Amino acid sequence: MTDLQWDEVREFFDPDLMGALPDLFVPGITVKDWQTVLDLVTARGWKWQYSQGDTALPLPTAAEALARPPEAETASLRVWPAPGVLAIFRFMSDTEIDFDVDLHELQGQKGVDTLCDFLRAIGRELGKPVLMTPEGGSQEHVVLGFDPAAGKVVLLGDPGSN
Repeated sequence: MTDLQWDEVREFFDPDLMGALPDLFVPGITVKDWQTVLDLVTARGWKWQYSQGDTALPLPTAAEALARPPEAETASLRVWPAPGVLAIFRFMSDTEIDFDVDLHELQGQKGVDTLCDFLRAIGRELGKPVLMTPEGGSQEHVVLGFDPAAGKVVLLGDPGSN
């Protein structure tokens, strides 16, 4: 299923324009939503690696990952939803899910479809929008994202306006 066409979104996948690691997020979530994402990762059989700092560890519950003391090393979950495509989730907040993807890995229609499939899987499981901004960009400048009402990934902005 193709939500977006490469020719329409090419600029949104340009690492020079958007930054190599655009910011993706799901706003207004709970610890239960984080757990839903962890359960989705394992249910889909996506390859993953959880770590705190440089130490790989077994996958904890979302509550455990988010309950680390403030001085603890950063916890992250690396997920490969497709071969050669990496998403990195960071357990920074219990009210927002934040993650990055590398646009260098998502070129052409196949890359667009891979990202759309991933965002759609997360968004449908949560029943919430999954949004993308340029790397380091403001959350007010969302360029694309999963729209739960539409049931697909849609364009939400103009890359030239960011």
